[in-house]
Amino acid sequence: MEHQEFRILSINPGSTSTKIGVFDNDKEVMIETIRHDRGTLGAFDSIIDQYMFRKEMILETLDQSGINLSKLSAVVGRGGLLRPISGGTYHVNEDMLKDLRDGYSGQHASNLGGIIAYEIADQLNIEAYIVDPVVVDEMDPVAKVSGFADFERKSIFHALNQKAVARKVASELGKPYEHLNLIVVHMGGGITVGSHKSGRVIDVNNGLHGEGPFSPERAGTVPAGDLVSLCFSGEYYADEVMKKMVGQGGLVGHLGTNDAVEVESRISKGDEKAELVYEAMAYQVAKEIGSHGAVLGGEIDAIILTGGLAYGKEFVQKIVSRVKWMSTVIIKPGENEMQALAEGALRVLHGEEEAKTYKVN
Repeated sequence: MEHQEFRILSINPGSTSTKIGVFDNDKEVMIETIRHDRGTLGAFDSIIDQYMFRKEMILETLDQSGINLSKLSAVVGRGGLLRPISGGTYHVNEDMLKDLRDGYSGQHASNLGGIIAYEIADQLNIEAYIVDPVVVDEMDPVAKVSGFADFERKSIFHALNQKAVARKVASELGKPYEHLNLIVVHMGGGITVGSHKSGRVIDVNNGLHGEGPFSPERAGTVPAGDLVSLCFSGEYYADEVMKKMVGQGGLVGHLGTNDAVEVESRISKGDEKAELVYEAMAYQVAKEIGSHGAVLGGEIDAIILTGGLAYGKEFVQKIVSRVKWMSTVIIKPGENEMQALAEGALRVLHGEEEAKTYKVN
């Protein structure tokens, strides 16, 4: 039985750009990145105030590309910083819109995705969705307990790409995602490693500013005592310490760059420090993968390496050499977020999955 064809608009707002994509089912019709001048964005009092400006630029770009809005079946936006929710595709409803506008879990450009998707879809009398936002929380209770009773471990990770690539690999293996145990490693500006068990991410490191391997821009897990001493040294304000952890951590802190290609070039020219730091980043990723092997009790159908760093053959090989004994390692470079958003909406439109309802209580 052939699936009906649907045209889907995907919207992914970033800090200084808005990516949009149009798909006929899973076939890409167009992908466009709309760049925003920092000065223009700076004129707005808050990120949320940018929504009309970004919406108009999206509509203008679609018009210039000859996209007829009346042909759209659904609009899907990047999920923002909402309350912790299970993975899946969600209807954009009033509760969600309020939390996105209020910045319930923080202000971020991705909060605009659901708002703009809803505004465009509402005018066309079609559905608006979000898919697998970074706040997806399917962690087992035991995984949330930290050694500090004042706070618990949080699930903040690259849920959209991790879930999408896990489903893709499951399809290639000829099995439902819900029937597999997978370790999925997203490697980009931040690095997150998740244990996917029977369709749920039962454990994952907080890749924003919590823990795990250091990455091109983030410090990951650091010696807690030394961090406390630094915080109370009187030399830094809280926001300065946070910048050293997120944005100026990892490769940036050690080598002054977040560009893995540049680091590999330095290594090829004999830079021993660059070689050691790069090796250490791969070492920490492999070490994190090993810990997830314990989470899954050694029953691992595959280990998947994805994200921008997965294009780096030398970096990938450093990881694979340490973990290949655990399971088959599958490399899926890049992060096809626009396609992943469209596929989430498509599963609902095709009746393969039921859209979930975002609830405040």
